[in-house]
Amino acid sequence: MASVEEDFPRGGTAKKATDSKIVVQRTEVDNLFQSNEQAETKKRKGAGKDADKKLKKPKTDKRDGLTLNAAAKCVEILHLKNLKEGILMLGCVKEVTDFEVTVSLPCGLQGYLRIMNICDSYTKLLSEQLDSADTEEICSLEHLFFPGMVFRCVIAKLDTAKGGSISIQLSTNPKLINKALTSSSLQAGMVLSGCVESVEDHGYIVDIGLSGTKAFLPKKAGEDQHNNTEELKVGQYLTSQLEEVKNDGRLVRLSVIPPTVVQACAKSEQGWNLTNLQPGLLVKATIKKVTKHGLLLDFLSSFSGQVDILHMEPEQTSNYTEGTEVRACVLYVEPSTRLVGLSLRSYLFQPGARLDHIPAGGDRIGEVVKDCKMISMHHMSGAIVELPDTTRAFVHRNHLKESNAPANENRVLAQSEHTIRILDFSAMDQIHFVSLRKSIIEKRFYRYHDLQAGQVVEGTVSVLLSHGMIVHLSDHIKGLVPQTHLSDIILKNPEKKYVEGMKIKCRVLSVEPEKKKLYLSRKKALVDSTLPLFLSFSDARPGRVSHGYIVSIKDFGCIVRFYNNVRGLVPLHQLSSEPVVSPEEVFYVGQVLKAKVLHCDPDKSKMILSFKAAMEGDTEEAALPALDCEVGKRLEAKVLKKLETGLEVAILPDEIRAVLPTIHLSDHLSNCTLLWESIQEGDNILNIICYGKNKQNISITKKPTVRWSLEEGVVAKDFSEVTVGMQLIGWIKNIMSYGVFVEFPYGLVGLAPKSAMADRFIIDTTTAFKLGQTVIAKVTNLDVEKQRFLVTLKISEVISPECDAQTRLINGLQERKVVTEMLAMRENRDLCQQLAALTVGQKLKLTVDTVTDGCGATFKSDDLAGVTIMATRHHVMGVNLTSGQKVTVVILYVDLLSTCIHVSILPKLMVKKKSLAEGSKYTAIVQHISEDFAVLSLGDTAQLTVIQTSSHMNEPFRSELEKLKAGMILAVEVIEPSCQQLQELPLVSWKRCAPKQHTPFENETSVKGHHFGEIVQGIVRTVKPASIQVTLKDGSTGSVHVSEVLEPADVRIGAFPTSTVLVGSSVTARVIGGRDASSHRFLPFSHPRFTYTVPELTLIPSKVDLSYDLKAVAGKDKLNNYTVGEEITCFVSKFNPKRKILEVTTGPCVNGTVDLLAMITDPKDAKHPEKLYKLGQAVKAKVLEMKSKPHRFILSLTGVHTLVKGSVALGMVTNIHPQIGLLVNLPFGNVGTVAVTDLIDAYKPNPLAAYSKDQLLRCFLLGVENRKWQLSLRPSRLSPEQAKPSKDPEVLSIDNLQEGQLIRGYIQSVSEHGVFIKLSRSITGRAQLQHSTKYFVNSHTVLAEHLTLNTLLTTKIHTIDREMELVHLSLLPADTGKADVLPESLGLPLRLTGEAKKKYDLKKKKRTASESEQKPAESQVPNKKKKKAKTDDNDSGVEVNFREDKKKKYDLKKKKRTASESEQKPADSQVPKKKKKKAKTDDSKVGVYFREEEDKKDEKPKTDSVKKVTRRSRSPSRLQVAAGFSWDVHLSSLKPASAAQEGDSSDGEDQDGSSKPQRKSRHELQQEKKAAEKALVQRETELMDPSLRPQDAAAFERLLLASPNSSLLWLQYMANHLQATQIEQARAVAERALKTISFREEQEKLNVWVALLNLENMYGTEESLKKVFERALQFCEPMPVYQQLADIYAKSDKTKEADDLYKTMVKRFRQNKAVWLSYGTFLLQQGQSDSASVLLQRALTSLPSKESVDVIAKFAQLEFRYGDSEKGRTMFDKVLTSYPKRTDLWSVFIDLMVKRGAQKEVRELFDRVIHLSVSVKKIKFFFKRYLEYEKKHGTPQSIQSVKEKAMEFVEAKGTEAAN
Repeated sequence: MASVEEDFPRGGTAKKATDSKIVVQRTEVDNLFQSNEQAETKKRKGAGKDADKKLKKPKTDKRDGLTLNAAAKCVEILHLKNLKEGILMLGCVKEVTDFEVTVSLPCGLQGYLRIMNICDSYTKLLSEQLDSADTEEICSLEHLFFPGMVFRCVIAKLDTAKGGSISIQLSTNPKLINKALTSSSLQAGMVLSGCVESVEDHGYIVDIGLSGTKAFLPKKAGEDQHNNTEELKVGQYLTSQLEEVKNDGRLVRLSVIPPTVVQACAKSEQGWNLTNLQPGLLVKATIKKVTKHGLLLDFLSSFSGQVDILHMEPEQTSNYTEGTEVRACVLYVEPSTRLVGLSLRSYLFQPGARLDHIPAGGDRIGEVVKDCKMISMHHMSGAIVELPDTTRAFVHRNHLKESNAPANENRVLAQSEHTIRILDFSAMDQIHFVSLRKSIIEKRFYRYHDLQAGQVVEGTVSVLLSHGMIVHLSDHIKGLVPQTHLSDIILKNPEKKYVEGMKIKCRVLSVEPEKKKLYLSRKKALVDSTLPLFLSFSDARPGRVSHGYIVSIKDFGCIVRFYNNVRGLVPLHQLSSEPVVSPEEVFYVGQVLKAKVLHCDPDKSKMILSFKAAMEGDTEEAALPALDCEVGKRLEAKVLKKLETGLEVAILPDEIRAVLPTIHLSDHLSNCTLLWESIQEGDNILNIICYGKNKQNISITKKPTVRWSLEEGVVAKDFSEVTVGMQLIGWIKNIMSYGVFVEFPYGLVGLAPKSAMADRFIIDTTTAFKLGQTVIAKVTNLDVEKQRFLVTLKISEVISPECDAQTRLINGLQERKVVTEMLAMRENRDLCQQLAALTVGQKLKLTVDTVTDGCGATFKSDDLAGVTIMATRHHVMGVNLTSGQKVTVVILYVDLLSTCIHVSILPKLMVKKKSLAEGSKYTAIVQHISEDFAVLSLGDTAQLTVIQTSSHMNEPFRSELEKLKAGMILAVEVIEPSCQQLQELPLVSWKRCAPKQHTPFENETSVKGHHFGEIVQGIVRTVKPASIQVTLKDGSTGSVHVSEVLEPADVRIGAFPTSTVLVGSSVTARVIGGRDASSHRFLPFSHPRFTYTVPELTLIPSKVDLSYDLKAVAGKDKLNNYTVGEEITCFVSKFNPKRKILEVTTGPCVNGTVDLLAMITDPKDAKHPEKLYKLGQAVKAKVLEMKSKPHRFILSLTGVHTLVKGSVALGMVTNIHPQIGLLVNLPFGNVGTVAVTDLIDAYKPNPLAAYSKDQLLRCFLLGVENRKWQLSLRPSRLSPEQAKPSKDPEVLSIDNLQEGQLIRGYIQSVSEHGVFIKLSRSITGRAQLQHSTKYFVNSHTVLAEHLTLNTLLTTKIHTIDREMELVHLSLLPADTGKADVLPESLGLPLRLTGEAKKKYDLKKKKRTASESEQKPAESQVPNKKKKKAKTDDNDSGVEVNFREDKKKKYDLKKKKRTASESEQKPADSQVPKKKKKKAKTDDSKVGVYFREEEDKKDEKPKTDSVKKVTRRSRSPSRLQVAAGFSWDVHLSSLKPASAAQEGDSSDGEDQDGSSKPQRKSRHELQQEKKAAEKALVQRETELMDPSLRPQDAAAFERLLLASPNSSLLWLQYMANHLQATQIEQARAVAERALKTISFREEQEKLNVWVALLNLENMYGTEESLKKVFERALQFCEPMPVYQQLADIYAKSDKTKEADDLYKTMVKRFRQNKAVWLSYGTFLLQQGQSDSASVLLQRALTSLPSKESVDVIAKFAQLEFRYGDSEKGRTMFDKVLTSYPKRTDLWSVFIDLMVKRGAQKEVRELFDRVIHLSVSVKKIKFFFKRYLEYEKKHGTPQSIQSVKEKAMEFVEAKGTEAAN
């Protein structure tokens, strides 16, 4: 409870919220018992001497140098108003948060200990840590305090909150607690409290609050005190004993308090006095005085203290006498008045006391408890009450009355029973504090736990904040209305709409009781919504519609939230029926919309919704209820809300909303009101029937007559079925002056004109009939054209159904009985149950209360207190009554609503009743009238009965003269002498005339049937396994249940009791009950005069004996006799194969069920469990659960009724989850999970493949976690004696693992942090990427592709961090001895280790001069020195190698390439392709590509053995030119020309330096000369060959002079500059090209523009690219320029820029088909299939209609290539259905299907084509293709089939030609 109302004295301020919490200032403080009354004077209004001052002023005596205090005159508890700063108290921790500790104080008070009030050292530590911004070492309050901890504290401050309530601020600072102590007063043996100031090597410096005194606690002592090896923290609270005091108290050594010392009492020799007395000290005390309200004690020889009523041991109260010595604990010390409070409660005497902060019975705060008894009253404190469960509770004196009412304690004490509400539990007093205030008890919401999401609540506006509005629902419950929920729209100035104190209605969005968080909504659409509420994902069943609000808008759709964090996604295509490109333009956050559930997965908490379906789906939405609510179907509904005109209900089980009008509750209008009054919200209503429906809602009724007509088919379903003369049952819908409209089922309405309403003349139609009255109508006229018809209601013209009057009477009385039962379950239950037991005709003995002449008499009864019992003057005629006289009366009528009983004392009704005969006639007198019913007395028989006041349902309402009145004489005929439905009263028919009285004949009084307990004889007719049919002597048939054949002791388990009885044998039986003839339901009525038409018998000899006292026991009572776990004998009655449930029975009225898992123990028996149990067989079962509705129990046949840890149970697989394992249903409603590591002792690949849903398994129960059992399927667990040694043993803890150990496990996940491997259900290890594979990988995704979930791997334990419980693994082949996890076929480079790298460097340095001669003399790109960069050990473990890049010189003898060929090849094709490696850094995550030299393995020239590796880089490919330059190479791999030269020269110097000068021979000199000549010839050839690439600028200039319009040369020239990173020179070349190339060469110019765009995109800025683009548009055709830039963007992965450009293009070139196709290709390549569909619709509207077919076909092709082939196929089908003669499209479709479709689909397509109505030539072409396809993919049979189809086609054509 955050802030309780003003008089709750628990104090406190708002908890400091973290950043994530809503910070709201606490407006009122928890203040349990502060009184609003003015401060009482010190003079008490009391009796005798206790009326003196409460406390005397402290007087001092100089006796032995001690300061004494006087004893209080009157003992009372500590009140909030008496508190002062400086009071020392003992407190108990109640709750610990980040910044505050809630403390329970004595006498129900509550205080708050803030983080800065712990001690000076802790505050200093916090300040230092905050200043340094290093919060790792901060010890939080949770480490220092724990709930239940008892400690000393002092009141530091009393804050007054906004509402005037007081908040108690506490402190544990030793300087305040030990304020009265001085260094000189310290003595060994004293017990003091302190806080750890600092942690030293050998112990702790403890702050005990005395300046100049150092206190030291040795480390061993501190550890022993806390029973662990953890060090004490700075700021930790300690209670320790002074072991040694040195240097006049300047140095103190502390020690742990041994339990013996704690239990020992403080002594005066230790220096304790009133000044320095500390709470928590144990003292020996002597009882000085015993008062009614507490004890006065003397302790420490001369000090006085008091014990209030809360701190006396309840069991020892009688033992407290004056002079008795007791042990007491100091509770609180008030220094100024010297008041000392003591406690005698034993729980405070325990060493290291830790109190229960939550009571043993659980948290009951907020509970309302009735029938509480007040034990004692203490007028200065409060009262002790006892709850029904004998728990004691305390009522503070302020809560004995309302806050503004005068105190009247005697009146409260005089009441026998009280209703209370539990306010809080005081840990210090170990008692509940409760309230008698009616205002608190009747509060709807007292705690946050009382609120539920979806509730509509009323509150008061408290304050408006920037982020929302605070609303108070009660004094201490407040909620936040977020800013987006203040209204349906976003309010700019909410202060104009809401003012403080305003009453508003809200709906609860979510509530978190533990955190005391409540979120509300003021959105009218949500508050007034009548749609089902989605409170959990299980509520959101597909097809249901509810209101939700948008919380986030994304490119892919909107996220909609409902209640309790239930949220779902509305995808883009479900937002609207119109295409929505950008949802943020159409929707806004906070918008309330109806959403329909398309798909919901409660397990994953995922849901797909649709706005479109909800908007379009009014018909669909309303059709949903129609599926389950067909007209004429009986339904059950739950009452949601009571309306003025009816009941709002939810039809079960789908909770479809509907309204049941009050007039439709019964055929009797008086019963309608009674039923409405008695039904409450939450009740279930049975026997409702649907009589009509439309798009919006369904119509329901509970009228029995209408229900009968629908079930019997006496209805017309529509106007076409209505015929003249047809009779229909309906009800009055509307009353007009010219007649009444009658409504019938299925929504038909007919008019009864005024003349056809009744046989007599109707003057006023409004008084003849009432709205809702049930009538039977006959159709008289039809108007087919206007679809109208007329009806008549005349009784003479309609024929009533057989026994209509009697049926309606019985139905009406049954409804009243239901009302009686419902009211008996409500308030005043006992009284209502007494009234419900009374029946008409029952006799009572009463006492006359009052007698009034002319008015009658009233009576009273001790058993019926509070009931009005009255008799009218007609019913006391001829009897003289006096007050107090004892009389016998007969009951005429019981009115439950007004608790009134109408009786009669007429002598003729008091005589003995005479029996009646069926068909006999009597003169009856009306004795009592009650609206629709009347009570009659039948002649002189003294029999009473009930009739209806109307003889026909169409009877108009009569005038006062015509109505039945008491005393009227009627003629009646007995239909049934004793009717069960009329509570054994006779059922009669009556007429409004008074014929002569007929006396019944004697022989007409026979009664059919058999009585309860009657002995009967019969012959066994049939013997069934579960029952025996017996034919009795009177011809009737009786039934014997299987349990009533043998004595219970003689029933053997497994035997069949009914088999002991033979067909045809004679038996003697006894009637124990009966069965309803229609429903065969057992009727255990034991009334001796009740007769049964189908008697239930027993053959048990002991029961057949007349001496046996036979008692009828209802099924409910029998059930209540059983207990859970009890073993009983039952009999098998039925097996349900669908539900796999065995039904058993123990008696005629008690049945039970056994689930499959509680039936068998071996999975082999699961297929046919019925073979184990035969019908009628006796079996032993254990009771699991009893159910009252219906009366049945749930049993177990396996011999156990609960699951036990360590046992084996049968389970059924319900789901297979790759991450979790198996989800298993266990017996008795339990569930469990099996981890993949617990499936088998020897792991297998793909472990879950062997299991399937609904599979039965034997499971070993490991334990319970979060209400789920952890299971194991390991054979070593299930049968340890038979199991082989485990290949993969169970790893129970990290202690079972050792470094270097080989262990197998399953892959759990692969991420950038490494490979996570599951070693057991609780231990997961990690292999870092560098320990996962020997290959170099640049991303974890490579591993993720090859290491899928639950892959089995062998791994080696690298290291174990036991402190953090982390296991580091290695998957390297060198460690595991297994193959690498990545295949060699990937061609990944090996990761170089340190030693290998050194050898590589050495090899490079040892290159000889002869080797260098064989290499090309010069290189276009300078060599780079070998470098190696290795990332940090903590990163992903990717190594990056920088290798030298050797440029190869081309062989002159290489085949010449033409310029046209080179244009079509990639730029890299002219040179040997280089490997590219990606180096990934930790911070920027930018991939950089470096060229790498191919290592040589032999001495041959490199040109002979160049390994060409083609690797596509992630960088975009650009315009391709036939040169050595690639657009794919980033600038980071290029160097300026100057740098290249420097590199060459330095390398040359290194090589020269390393090689010694040698003299060359003549032969060598000649060879050199020849080589020079050869090089010269080669150079000349080069210059003449136009196909060879120039090597320098001069060569390019020379070639450009010859071909100035060649864009290829210009692009090669640009590429040459870019290779040298000369960006500006490349730009300059492009500009020259644009000026030089002739304006007629448009394509050539476009090529240069594209190259320039590429250059700016790659190396320029957005501005430079934009400028080039704008210039290109001026000089070229716009369309190609747009297209080229879009392609550049797409290849550069600049998706957003490309998308924006395409949007511009489709607007500017909307008539160009190519633009739409290009944009569609782009969208599908990006995976945006839905957007492409929207684009296609736009294209079709923009392009000419003649282009539509081609566009759709092209989009379909694109779908096949990039998107969903199924969607493409559908599009082709639609087009070709409309245009079947487009053989070109058929051909394309066939090509696509051959590539991507299944063979069956391709053949179906060919079969469609060859049957087209096109020319023979085209059909021949398709047949040819069909045959080619079959030859390639088919079989000889399919080839032959095609040939036969061709022959059939030719023959058919020939026949057509002949005809």
